Amino acid sequence: MSTEEEESRQAELVERARKLFAGPVDFLLSAPQLHFLPDPVVPEVAFAGRSNVGKSSLLNALTGRKSIARTSVTPGRTQELNFFDVGDPLQMRLVDMPGYGFAKAPVKVVEKWKHLVRDFLRGRQVLKRTLVLIDCRHGLKDVDREMMKMLDESAVGYRLVLTKADKVKASELEKVRAAVEVEARKHPAAFPLIHVTSSEKGMGIAELRAAVLEDAES
Repeated sequence: MSTEEEESRQAELVERARKLFAGPVDFLLSAPQLHFLPDPVVPEVAFAGRSNVGKSSLLNALTGRKSIARTSVTPGRTQELNFFDVGDPLQMRLVDMPGYGFAKAPVKVVEKWKHLVRDFLRGRQVLKRTLVLIDCRHGLKDVDREMMKMLDESAVGYRLVLTKADKVKASELEKVRAAVEVEARKHPAAFPLIHVTSSEKGMGIAELRAAVLEDAES
Protein backbone atom coordinates (compact mmCIF):
# COMPACT_ATOMS: atom_id res chain seq x y z
CA MET A 1 0.00 0.00 0.00
CA SER A 2 1.39 3.43 -0.98
CA THR A 3 1.72 6.28 1.51
CA GLU A 4 -1.14 8.09 -0.20
CA GLU A 5 -3.38 5.02 0.01
CA GLU A 6 -2.49 4.51 3.68
CA GLU A 7 -3.27 8.15 4.51
CA SER A 8 -6.61 7.84 2.72
CA ARG A 9 -7.43 4.62 4.57
CA GLN A 10 -6.52 6.22 7.90
CA ALA A 11 -8.64 9.32 7.20
CA GLU A 12 -11.61 7.10 6.34
CA LEU A 13 -11.11 5.11 9.56
CA VAL A 14 -10.93 8.29 11.65
CA GLU A 15 -14.20 9.52 10.15
CA ARG A 16 -15.99 6.19 10.67
CA ALA A 17 -14.79 6.10 14.27
CA ARG A 18 -15.97 9.68 14.84
CA LYS A 19 -19.44 8.84 13.53
CA LEU A 20 -19.66 5.62 15.54
CA PHE A 21 -18.74 7.25 18.85
CA ALA A 22 -20.93 10.27 18.11
CA GLY A 23 -23.87 7.84 18.08
CA PRO A 24 -25.29 5.84 20.99
CA VAL A 25 -22.81 4.91 23.72
CA ASP A 26 -24.53 3.57 26.82
CA PHE A 27 -23.48 2.08 30.13
CA LEU A 28 -24.54 -1.57 30.18
CA LEU A 29 -23.52 -3.08 33.51
CA SER A 30 -20.86 -3.49 36.20
CA ALA A 31 -19.49 -6.97 36.78
CA PRO A 32 -17.94 -7.60 40.22
CA GLN A 33 -17.41 -11.28 39.28
CA LEU A 34 -17.05 -13.21 36.04
CA HIS A 35 -20.53 -14.74 36.12
CA PHE A 36 -21.97 -11.22 35.83
CA LEU A 37 -20.27 -10.63 32.46
CA PRO A 38 -22.55 -9.88 29.51
CA ASP A 39 -22.87 -12.45 26.72
CA PRO A 40 -19.80 -12.27 24.43
CA VAL A 41 -21.71 -11.21 21.32
CA VAL A 42 -19.55 -8.33 19.99
CA PRO A 43 -15.85 -7.36 20.01
CA GLU A 44 -14.56 -5.70 23.19
CA VAL A 45 -11.71 -3.27 23.86
CA ALA A 46 -10.61 -2.85 27.49
CA PHE A 47 -9.01 0.11 29.29
CA ALA A 48 -6.48 -0.46 32.08
CA GLY A 49 -4.33 1.89 34.11
CA ARG A 50 -3.18 3.07 37.51
CA SER A 51 -5.73 4.80 39.62
CA ASN A 52 -5.89 8.50 38.79
CA VAL A 53 -4.19 7.97 35.40
CA GLY A 54 -7.12 9.69 33.68
CA LYS A 55 -8.96 6.58 32.47
CA SER A 56 -12.46 7.97 32.98
CA SER A 57 -11.51 11.27 31.35
CA LEU A 58 -10.10 9.42 28.33
CA LEU A 59 -13.25 7.31 27.99
CA ASN A 60 -15.33 10.47 28.15
CA ALA A 61 -13.13 12.17 25.52
CA LEU A 62 -13.23 9.17 23.15
CA THR A 63 -17.01 8.97 23.33
CA GLY A 64 -17.53 12.74 23.27
CA ARG A 65 -19.46 12.62 26.55
CA LYS A 66 -18.99 14.52 29.76
CA SER A 67 -19.79 11.71 32.15
CA ILE A 68 -20.17 8.37 30.37
CA ALA A 69 -17.49 7.18 32.78
CA ARG A 70 -17.41 8.67 36.24
CA THR A 71 -14.35 10.74 37.07
CA SER A 72 -13.31 10.92 40.68
CA VAL A 73 -10.58 12.53 42.77
CA THR A 74 -10.65 9.37 44.89
CA PRO A 75 -8.32 6.78 43.34
CA GLY A 76 -9.72 3.28 43.06
CA ARG A 77 -13.36 4.18 42.65
CA THR A 78 -13.75 1.77 39.72
CA GLN A 79 -13.74 -1.58 41.50
CA GLU A 80 -15.55 -3.68 38.92
CA LEU A 81 -15.51 -4.36 35.17
CA ASN A 82 -17.76 -1.68 33.65
CA PHE A 83 -19.19 -2.35 30.19
CA PHE A 84 -20.36 0.26 27.67
CA ASP A 85 -22.36 -0.54 24.53
CA VAL A 86 -21.25 1.32 21.38
CA GLY A 87 -23.50 1.73 18.33
CA ASP A 88 -27.09 1.00 17.36
CA PRO A 89 -27.18 -1.70 16.20
CA LEU A 90 -24.54 -2.76 18.72
CA GLN A 91 -21.05 -2.86 17.14
CA MET A 92 -18.64 -3.18 20.05
CA ARG A 93 -18.19 -2.75 23.79
CA LEU A 94 -15.71 -0.75 25.84
CA VAL A 95 -14.62 -2.27 29.15
CA ASP A 96 -13.40 -0.03 31.97
CA MET A 97 -11.19 -2.23 34.15
CA PRO A 98 -10.44 -1.62 37.84
CA GLY A 99 -7.65 0.87 38.46
CA TYR A 100 -4.50 -0.48 40.07
CA GLY A 101 -1.45 0.63 42.01
CA PHE A 102 -2.81 2.74 44.85
CA ALA A 103 -1.79 2.28 48.46
CA LYS A 104 -5.03 2.84 50.38
CA ALA A 105 -6.97 -0.25 49.30
CA PRO A 106 -6.88 -3.28 51.64
CA VAL A 107 -4.68 -6.15 50.47
CA LYS A 108 -7.66 -8.51 50.16
CA VAL A 109 -9.49 -6.05 47.91
CA VAL A 110 -6.44 -5.61 45.68
CA GLU A 111 -6.02 -9.40 45.39
CA LYS A 112 -9.69 -9.80 44.50
CA TRP A 113 -9.33 -7.21 41.71
CA LYS A 114 -6.19 -8.91 40.41
CA HIS A 115 -7.95 -12.26 40.16
CA LEU A 116 -10.96 -10.68 38.45
CA VAL A 117 -8.82 -8.89 35.85
CA ARG A 118 -6.50 -11.87 35.26
CA ASP A 119 -9.40 -14.28 34.79
CA PHE A 120 -11.19 -11.83 32.50
CA LEU A 121 -8.10 -11.35 30.33
CA ARG A 122 -7.42 -15.06 30.01
CA GLY A 123 -10.96 -16.20 29.34
CA ARG A 124 -12.68 -13.49 27.30
CA GLN A 125 -12.66 -14.68 23.69
CA VAL A 126 -14.18 -11.47 22.27
CA LEU A 127 -11.54 -9.22 23.89
CA LYS A 128 -9.69 -7.77 20.89
CA ARG A 129 -7.32 -5.35 22.57
CA THR A 130 -6.44 -3.70 25.87
CA LEU A 131 -5.25 -0.11 26.22
CA VAL A 132 -2.75 0.39 29.05
CA LEU A 133 -2.76 4.02 30.12
CA ILE A 134 0.45 5.65 31.38
CA ASP A 135 0.55 9.07 33.04
CA CYS A 136 3.03 11.29 31.12
CA ARG A 137 4.10 12.95 34.36
CA HIS A 138 5.32 9.70 35.89
CA GLY A 139 6.16 7.30 33.07
CA LEU A 140 6.09 3.53 33.51
CA LYS A 141 5.91 2.24 37.07
CA ASP A 142 6.38 -1.29 38.37
CA VAL A 143 2.61 -1.74 38.67
CA ASP A 144 2.30 -0.92 34.95
CA ARG A 145 4.98 -3.49 34.15
CA GLU A 146 3.06 -6.01 36.24
CA MET A 147 -0.06 -5.34 34.15
CA MET A 148 1.96 -5.61 30.93
CA LYS A 149 3.38 -8.94 32.09
CA MET A 150 -0.14 -10.17 32.88
CA LEU A 151 -1.24 -9.20 29.37
CA ASP A 152 1.82 -10.86 27.81
CA GLU A 153 1.06 -14.08 29.70
CA SER A 154 -2.61 -13.90 28.71
CA ALA A 155 -1.62 -13.38 25.04
CA VAL A 156 -3.79 -10.25 24.88
CA GLY A 157 -2.42 -7.61 22.50
CA TYR A 158 -2.27 -4.14 24.01
CA ARG A 159 -1.54 -0.54 23.14
CA LEU A 160 0.37 1.79 25.46
CA VAL A 161 -1.37 5.16 25.75
CA LEU A 162 0.27 8.18 27.35
CA THR A 163 -2.27 10.42 29.11
CA LYS A 164 -2.20 14.04 30.33
CA ALA A 165 0.30 15.05 27.63
CA ASP A 166 -0.66 18.70 28.15
CA LYS A 167 0.70 18.58 31.71
CA VAL A 168 4.39 18.25 30.75
CA LYS A 169 6.85 20.17 28.57
CA ALA A 170 7.39 18.92 25.02
CA SER A 171 10.99 17.87 25.78
CA GLU A 172 9.92 15.86 28.83
CA LEU A 173 7.03 14.32 26.91
CA GLU A 174 9.42 13.10 24.20
CA LYS A 175 11.73 11.55 26.83
CA VAL A 176 8.83 9.66 28.39
CA ARG A 177 7.49 8.55 25.00
CA ALA A 178 10.91 7.31 23.90
CA ALA A 179 11.45 5.42 27.18
CA VAL A 180 8.03 3.75 26.95
CA GLU A 181 8.72 2.84 23.31
CA VAL A 182 11.99 1.14 24.26
CA GLU A 183 10.24 -0.82 27.01
CA ALA A 184 7.37 -1.82 24.70
CA ARG A 185 9.84 -3.64 22.46
CA LYS A 186 10.62 -6.02 25.33
CA HIS A 187 7.00 -7.16 25.60
CA PRO A 188 5.68 -9.64 23.02
CA ALA A 189 2.03 -8.51 23.25
CA ALA A 190 2.71 -4.75 23.17
CA PHE A 191 2.17 -2.64 20.05
CA PRO A 192 5.34 -0.73 19.04
CA LEU A 193 3.38 2.49 18.35
CA ILE A 194 2.87 4.65 21.45
CA HIS A 195 -0.27 6.82 21.54
CA VAL A 196 0.13 10.28 23.08
CA THR A 197 -3.09 11.87 24.32
CA SER A 198 -4.61 14.71 26.29
CA SER A 199 -8.29 14.36 27.18
CA GLU A 200 -8.39 18.02 28.19
CA LYS A 201 -6.92 19.36 24.93
CA GLY A 202 -8.18 16.64 22.58
CA MET A 203 -4.64 15.67 21.57
CA GLY A 204 -4.44 12.23 19.92
CA ILE A 205 -8.10 11.43 20.64
CA ALA A 206 -9.26 11.05 17.01
CA GLU A 207 -6.31 8.77 16.21
CA LEU A 208 -6.87 6.61 19.30
CA ARG A 209 -10.60 6.40 18.54
CA ALA A 210 -9.72 5.11 15.06
CA ALA A 211 -7.29 2.60 16.57
CA VAL A 212 -10.01 1.30 18.91
CA LEU A 213 -12.36 0.80 15.96
CA GLU A 214 -9.63 -0.89 13.91
CA ASP A 215 -8.85 -3.24 16.80
CA ALA A 216 -12.53 -4.13 17.21
CA GLU A 217 -12.79 -4.94 13.51
CA SER A 218 -9.58 -6.93 13.33
